[in-house]
Amino acid sequence: MAFTDLLDALGGVGRFQLVYTALLLLPCSLLACHNFLQNFTAAVPHHHCQGSDNRTEATTNDSGAWLRATIPLDQLGAPEPCRRFTEPQWALLSPNTSVHGVATEGCKDGWVYDRSVFPSTIVMEWDLVCEARTFRDLAQSIYMAGVLVGAAVFGSLADRLGRKAPLVWSYLQLAVSGAAAAYFGSFSVYCVFRFLMGMTFSGIILNSLSLVVEWMPTQGRTVAGVLLGYAFTLGQLILAGVAYLIRPWRWLQLAVSAPFLIFFLYSWWLPESSRWLLLHGKSHLAVRNLRKVAAINGRKEEGERLTKEVVSSYIHSEFASVRTSNSILDLFRTPAIRKVTCCLMVVWFSNSLAYYGLAMDLQKFGLSIYLVQALFGIIDIPAMLVATTTMIYVGRRATVASFLILAGLMVIANMFVPEDMQTLRTAQAALGKGCLASSFICVYLFTGELYPTEIRQMGMGFASVSARLGGLAAPLVTTLGEFSAVLPSVGFGATSILAGLAVCFLAETRNAPLVETIAAMER
Repeated sequence: MAFTDLLDALGGVGRFQLVYTALLLLPCSLLACHNFLQNFTAAVPHHHCQGSDNRTEATTNDSGAWLRATIPLDQLGAPEPCRRFTEPQWALLSPNTSVHGVATEGCKDGWVYDRSVFPSTIVMEWDLVCEARTFRDLAQSIYMAGVLVGAAVFGSLADRLGRKAPLVWSYLQLAVSGAAAAYFGSFSVYCVFRFLMGMTFSGIILNSLSLVVEWMPTQGRTVAGVLLGYAFTLGQLILAGVAYLIRPWRWLQLAVSAPFLIFFLYSWWLPESSRWLLLHGKSHLAVRNLRKVAAINGRKEEGERLTKEVVSSYIHSEFASVRTSNSILDLFRTPAIRKVTCCLMVVWFSNSLAYYGLAMDLQKFGLSIYLVQALFGIIDIPAMLVATTTMIYVGRRATVASFLILAGLMVIANMFVPEDMQTLRTAQAALGKGCLASSFICVYLFTGELYPTEIRQMGMGFASVSARLGGLAAPLVTTLGEFSAVLPSVGFGATSILAGLAVCFLAETRNAPLVETIAAMER
């Protein structure tokens, strides 16, 4: 008998599982806000140099005339964002007049920003434009570096300390560091707190998914895993709405961070994974949690009959050969686990690379940034409905492989759409992003099912590290566009197709009980 049979005896997918899953997925939805927050807090408004102060009386009340006289125009007839004339060119105020070979200089006196859409962003506050424009991407890279470090740290801690303790700490760390980032007035301090926020992303996602999967009977696991995807989609729609209503970046930063204090307070009620407790010899705590679950599910009598011996009989054969300590080498030591780890490294890296390459530069589409953010969120809903159906009725492997390959083909096809067809390009990119979001959520669940309980968190942490490396690499691939416009699309599309092919080498886990030990997996 497997542990999942015990959960079925205590009510299956009952009231406890529904409430528990909802309370864990709510913070995950707001976590998506932090992932894409810099689309708004670091938006780059139209800007041009601050002119020198030697105005004439005629131009003091005519800012348009002053602008024409002091700022050169680019090829599209818009004011140059990074240059100004060394001396005002009054001749330009006469109709049909142009000047050539006039000396220009950088923006020595700062910049003037268009505040009609964004009253304040970190770009305006710390002048992250022109020569300093790379610092904007640096801030996002530092956040992704935090996610990378968090995947390694929290993945390891969860296997040693349990799933609950790192999760509770992550909620508190995100609430505090998010508020601090909104409060302090230094770019370097902002980056430090963004790093700390990034760390908590991994702590929350990995432990939430493990707790949901480990408390859920086999028949509920697929839906629970996909609900995590819908929570993430909901978060993107919430971000579009909240960012539209709260334009100043500091207030927006605070608005998406403060709720995690509430999540921190109620998370103390959430019981630890009984699978983990049994695995680490804490059967008395496991029995207490299982009785609580039975009572909530209306199976109090079955719960009262539980003893350490009864619970142990369900998992005795599964846990018989468990070692007390595990290292990262366990992911490569045995053939079956090694194959799973190598394939998942490719899948997670490629999925993340293409996903963040598409989703983190919304201003390039030329449409309203709020509209594009909402569109990129909404497209995930039908994509994940299809993913849910195919995961249940077809299987995990076919679903993940199909979505990855389809996304890669969409991204590559986008290269052949003319630049002036912005709406079609945006729709095609949104569809590709929807496929990548669906495969991301499917592969989270797939990874949790492929690894045995003994090293599940370590395996998910390691796979997540691969994803964060992909997230870090995405801005670098985007910069290849300066050499050739097709390189980013080829890079994102080809890696996505490669990941789809790698999935074909993994085992199918649909309707299969979770494996508990490395030895059982090798058998």
